[in-house]
Amino acid sequence: MQLNNKLHNKIMKKGKYVFEMLANYDRTREWPIGRARLDITLSKRIIQKLKKASVKSGKPLSRIIEEAVNKSI
Repeated sequence: MQLNNKLHNKIMKKGKYVFEMLANYDRTREWPIGRARLDITLSKRIIQKLKKASVKSGKPLSRIIEEAVNKSI
């Protein structure tokens, strides 16, 4: 059974992220889901601010950084 063009476009639009993720896996053999450790260098002042924000919000530092990066992108 062949899909008509409208249905095909609808599926591709809804599942675009999934198709891109699978295509990336075919190329790299790595899943873009999960978490990875990254070493970065920050100023001591920024680290102190992050620690205060962590205590205040109850979130780990990594979660605070992830949220800030997601907002900026």
